[in-house]
Amino acid sequence: MTTTPTRGLTPVLDTGRTMLGPALRDAVNSHLGPEMSRIAHYHFGWADAEGRPTGTWGGKMLRPTLALLSARAAGATDAEGLPAALAVELVHNFSLLHDDIMDADETRRGRATAWTVFGVPSAILAGDAMVTAATSVLLAAPAAGATSATVSLMTATQRMIDGQTSDVEFERRDDVTLGECLRMAGDKTGALLGCACALGAELVGAERSLIEGLDAFGAHIGLAFQLADDLLGIWGDPDRSGKQVGADLRVRKKSLPVVAALNSPGADELRALYLGPEPMTERTVQRVTELVERAGGRDWAQDEAARQIAAAEQRITATGTPDDVLGELLEVAGFIVGRQL
Repeated sequence: MTTTPTRGLTPVLDTGRTMLGPALRDAVNSHLGPEMSRIAHYHFGWADAEGRPTGTWGGKMLRPTLALLSARAAGATDAEGLPAALAVELVHNFSLLHDDIMDADETRRGRATAWTVFGVPSAILAGDAMVTAATSVLLAAPAAGATSATVSLMTATQRMIDGQTSDVEFERRDDVTLGECLRMAGDKTGALLGCACALGAELVGAERSLIEGLDAFGAHIGLAFQLADDLLGIWGDPDRSGKQVGADLRVRKKSLPVVAALNSPGADELRALYLGPEPMTERTVQRVTELVERAGGRDWAQDEAARQIAAAEQRITATGTPDDVLGELLEVAGFIVGRQL
């Protein structure tokens, strides 16, 4: 199997993909049954819908690379941190399989999503199988923190589910506060990124202060990423983001810049247009975009993203992580957020 080059990846991510790809495939083959394994092979891009090998794979492996780096931050080797990396990537892809169904997305990574090929029930079950595989991989690791790391990953997974639950609930509410929206983003996006940044260290038995610092670093990066992604959902360049201009506004998503604007003084026209029952025409989308910016939603989101990045750097620097690992963690974090801003 070969990994398909991904444009713009940093050197540390390229290295991580080369090492982690074959190990992830082995984990899928070992821990998933034949039918679930077939769906996973398709979802990861290793095979076509008929199960024929494609010889390519295009995942970025952001979270597992962070898990490996966290093990190195604790003085361990990549091999010792590998179970953490595999487990967090399996959980991440569980969420992708389910998100595609909930959002009715028909394409991912340039081809049909798994649920459109294998059906909704099978895709749901494949996601469930990935979660159980993640726990099996961690619990089987010959490491001092195997049990503790498993508990942390499942706690982060529950927070991610809670965040997604809130996100769905917000679609039915007109009174979402900015505080609620920030908590939702922290759970939906920040929890698993924070866990990824600490899981390798926890698996190898690192000091609690290092684990907590790494987790906080990832949580701040996760919030910055969500803020940047929300900005792209309104003002992004389609060629760069892959999203249509104003995509989030067309579906009346309660994204962070929008909620900040809706809760600002003098947002009556914005509230009437965005929370009303009338269809969101192109003209309405343009007007709402103007009103969100005028109400300060764009500036607030950009400022908050910068604040989260600064907080992340402060937390990781305070951990005393070796300079070489520190540089690579910041490199990956810069890619996660920078590719969005």
